[in-house]
Amino acid sequence: MGRVTERVPVVRVRYADPAADGAGPSAADRPRSDAVAVEEPLELRLNGSVLTVTMRTPGADIDLAHGWLLTEGIIGSVADVRTMRYCGGSVLDADELPRNTYNVLDVELSEQARASGRAAEAVADARRLGVTTSACGICGSASIEALRARLPDGDLAGLECAIALPDIADLVRSLRTTQPTFVATGGTHAALWVAPDQTQRGSAEDVGRHNAVDKVLGAALRAGAHPPFGGALIVSSRASYEIVQKAAMAGVPVVIAVSAPSSLAVSAARDLGMTLLAFARDSGVNVYAGAHRVRP
Repeated sequence: MGRVTERVPVVRVRYADPAADGAGPSAADRPRSDAVAVEEPLELRLNGSVLTVTMRTPGADIDLAHGWLLTEGIIGSVADVRTMRYCGGSVLDADELPRNTYNVLDVELSEQARASGRAAEAVADARRLGVTTSACGICGSASIEALRARLPDGDLAGLECAIALPDIADLVRSLRTTQPTFVATGGTHAALWVAPDQTQRGSAEDVGRHNAVDKVLGAALRAGAHPPFGGALIVSSRASYEIVQKAAMAGVPVVIAVSAPSSLAVSAARDLGMTLLAFARDSGVNVYAGAHRVRP
């Protein structure tokens, strides 16, 4: 449990200089070991029935589950979860995915959450989506208007969050310091949540960028934060629709991405009154939506 890296054998091959005679692959080095990020399935069950499966890096699974339930609209607070426990006997094929007691979480919602028609509808939608992967969470599962309908206030335009340009570079540098698994493997994404008072309240790594976000938001929920969280979400990956969607569901109006945004992420951020910054570097950042929250 908690295993995030694994040593695997690798043969490193280097190409010869094209300008030299006999251009082509050079002789292979002797086999050696290399660190890779661990990827294993996490099956979420609701009262014993499979809700979803996501491929993740083990660790902070309880946070991940709370964050996923929050961003799917199944829960709105930590009180909506009555119990959450690991259990054995995954329904997954043992020949394809490992049977591991710590790869299955069973969730029981509170009576109030179970009685909520909104939660029941969200559960039905989640089960319809089925298995997710570390490459993509719920991309394309809902339109921007459907997402707006799930937000308590329809959008996030009313959430104030001023962010200064010099602070953006500092936040990106801070994000890099929270990535020990990436340093060891080069194979994980990271997310960092900064509260409205500008304090850095949590970070996480995972092979899936959406999982890293769920872990951060779930940890904040369990620590006492209530939607709307406010503040800013910083991600090491590109800003896809799923990242904007998760931030919106948690009530985080600002998303800062180290890499590029997607067209749907830009459209969603603009329509929902969010601020979307991407290509965040020490030297500057591109503002794709919500420039009114950015200060010199």
